Amino acid sequence: MTITPEAPATPVVPTFLELEITQKCQLTCPSLCYAKAGPTKGHGTMTGDDWKTVISDAAALGVEKVQFIGGEATQHPDFAELLRYALAVGLGVQVYSNLYRVPLTLWELFEHPRVSLATSYYSDVPADHERVTGRKGSHAATRANIIEALRRGIHVQVGIVAVHEGQRVDQARADLETLGVTAINTDRVRGVGNAAKVVIPSVSELCGNCTRGRAAVMPDGQVTPCVLGRFLPAGNVRVEGLAAVFAGDRWAQVAAMIPPRTRRGCTPDEDSCMPSPGANPLGACTPADSNDCDPSNTEACDPAY
Repeated sequence: MTITPEAPATPVVPTFLELEITQKCQLTCPSLCYAKAGPTKGHGTMTGDDWKTVISDAAALGVEKVQFIGGEATQHPDFAELLRYALAVGLGVQVYSNLYRVPLTLWELFEHPRVSLATSYYSDVPADHERVTGRKGSHAATRANIIEALRRGIHVQVGIVAVHEGQRVDQARADLETLGVTAINTDRVRGVGNAAKVVIPSVSELCGNCTRGRAAVMPDGQVTPCVLGRFLPAGNVRVEGLAAVFAGDRWAQVAAMIPPRTRRGCTPDEDSCMPSPGANPLGACTPADSNDCDPSNTEACDPAY
């Protein structure tokens, strides 16, 4: 017998909102990218003013932090302006970047106390890393910019996704720790986007926090549970506005489709918890305020199934 979850009685406005402002990216990540981004992709149909409306609406609704993501968010022509706007309305900001190229003009913005960086790193060996990214030279560039960010006192969160057999995941973590990175998450690849070659994306790939603590807005204005849950559109901000989407029946229906997160080290109803004694730290729950969940699939996004 299949039991269908009931929609929550009161719509929950997420505190963390991912803004996928572009699908353009210098990398291709042929076996990984959830957004199927790449050098030839565009910025979508959302205008700069559309994104500003989303940002101001998010702040008014109680969203606490937005994440600029892509593609490569810094490739959007209005990126710096949108980041400043988000700060001006009082939001915290995380920039998810491949850190392949960082214009000098952006470093000062990244040093703002309410801004943090997130990136992905796949191996301590250049060829291994570049097999994932599809771009020669990406390992050296990303590693150098991680070092520069840390030198400037910028908080950097790094996700490592195991994509290929024999990938040096453990060595990548050790390398990052040597550099001084303290926020490191590891995970497997999820069956979404470029990784969904032989399977149909499903809620079994989601963490269970989607719609409850986080949501995403796509380059065409579609609102989804998160960037990995892009196959579950719940409305469009250009048509309805963000508030109407979160208050709508479709958002409640999507939320009901995603089982609440339950992970080792946690009790099912806990919103925030620490691992229980002896729990495997790689499978343990991260605190609920760890909404800087790495979109490239980290423990913070461990599937609920």
